[in-house]
Amino acid sequence: MPEIASFPTYDLMLLLSTVTEDERREEIVANAEKAIGDQGGEVVGSYDWGVRSLAYEIRHQPDAHYRLIQFSGPPALLESLDHTLKITDGVTRFRIIKILPGTPPPPDREDEVAAADEPELEVAYEAEPEAA
Repeated sequence: MPEIASFPTYDLMLLLSTVTEDERREEIVANAEKAIGDQGGEVVGSYDWGVRSLAYEIRHQPDAHYRLIQFSGPPALLESLDHTLKITDGVTRFRIIKILPGTPPPPDREDEVAAADEPELEVAYEAEPEAA
């Protein structure tokens, strides 16, 4: 079997139903991470981006809980994850995307929230238009 480092890295974006209990959502993420490890892959990073509004309603739900799992693994792992997540209750949508070299790292949700909470600076003066 090839080394894990030789496998490409993927993003698994999970949109989990907000109607589903918190414990069940955490169980879905834990099961996905366990499946990655059990099938010869490795979880590189896991990010909780919280609840966000959807661009359009999916199954009459206006929002979803976003989770991003970055992992590397063999091609057979992708097929297995795809099959498992399609039949898992509580998963609204998911997408597996291969990360290309040079792709910037994912934004950290805490940084986004912290930046949004910072007060905006007020302009103390306005520059006078220059005379022509």
